[in-house]
Amino acid sequence: MIYEHSLDKRLLRRSFEKAAETYDHAAVLQREICDRMLSRLDFIKYLPDFILDMGSGTGYGTQKLRERYDRSTIIALDIALNMHLQAYRPISGWRKWISLVKRHSIDYVTGDIEQLPLQKESVNMIWSNLALQWCNDLKQSMTECHRVLKPGGLIMFSTFGPDTLSELRKTFKAVDSYQHINRFIDMHDIGDILVHAGFAEPVMDMEYITLTYQDVASIMRDLKAIGAHNVMIGRKKGLMGKRAWQQIIDRYELLRQSGKLPATYEVVYGHAWKPESKLALLKATTKQKLGISEQ
Repeated sequence: MIYEHSLDKRLLRRSFEKAAETYDHAAVLQREICDRMLSRLDFIKYLPDFILDMGSGTGYGTQKLRERYDRSTIIALDIALNMHLQAYRPISGWRKWISLVKRHSIDYVTGDIEQLPLQKESVNMIWSNLALQWCNDLKQSMTECHRVLKPGGLIMFSTFGPDTLSELRKTFKAVDSYQHINRFIDMHDIGDILVHAGFAEPVMDMEYITLTYQDVASIMRDLKAIGAHNVMIGRKKGLMGKRAWQQIIDRYELLRQSGKLPATYEVVYGHAWKPESKLALLKATTKQKLGISEQ
């Protein structure tokens, strides 16, 4: 079913294709959140053989995972081919040979995280930094994650919560009734979706991170540079007039603090495990009594 807040996936892909070259320059928040996620892995003693980096972008997280799990095979999946091309851009000189060694166990795949192009129970760990907010059906995405994850496997992710860009959302709402900012799912609802999909022991938490800017134009420029365009079905078609933009600027200026304009992000973190199959937990003698063969 399509709603006004549903995302047009064709426009979404096109937006990220165009943003590939400018993404790294503007993705300060994305890298910071990735680093905070990586620090959480210090408390999880787990060595996966196959890792899916779901929504890998230009590869910052992929390379960090490569450094941490140097014996693992990593599948970097993104909806935009140009993001992969940016991640795999040519490197000259002696760094080229080091790069080849590091990249030999990274497979680049273009696909949609709502329809993962992977076989059932094919990876031990799913990692996703700020990609799930681009799903139309998070239940479908989590069901897909459960399908491709091996029993005993781990999913770890970050996404944005409902208070993300609250300043910009309120400013737009005061000017017109159109959808300008994506809808984001509440942390508790995400936890429920994980359980419904079959995951066990979901752990959810959140924090607020506020970036500051000189002006509204800088906020919009950063959002555009990372590909965060308005691609909702119910978006206003065509350009916004000068008068409306001036109203937005004037209203946003009322939020200026210490000479800066705030842009707040509600960052949601989560991880959960796919339970071992009940048969796998049975003792060998019990399996023999039940007539279950060892495979």
